Amino acid sequence: MKQLIVDGRGIQLDKDGYLEDLNDWSNEVAEALALEADIALTPEHWEVLELLRAFYAEFQLSPATRPLVKYTALKLGADKGNSLHLNRLFNGTPAKLAAKLAGLPKPTNCL
Repeated sequence: MKQLIVDGRGIQLDKDGYLEDLNDWSNEVAEALALEADIALTPEHWEVLELLRAFYAEFQLSPATRPLVKYTALKLGADKGNSLHLNRLFNGTPAKLAAKLAGLPKPTNCL
């Protein structure tokens, strides 16, 4: 079991680095997870992370890449809801990495 230390508190992670307890998520946890992935979160990242958390609240699942792209396009417009933009933000693995940073479970159909 991996652990992430945020503000002196141990956050349990699964073997793939996702939160064991979704309630442990906070902006600070997202920043710490992003640091591990060598990403500096920008406002563009945050809007996708917030969108993902809304998607999860509505559907109780983390979207794979295609639904993530479609949902992002629906909510933020075609200029942000496309694979190129999301791949650039999340190192070529937008569904997996964005879900991890948003404190959500790994998308079920992602390897």
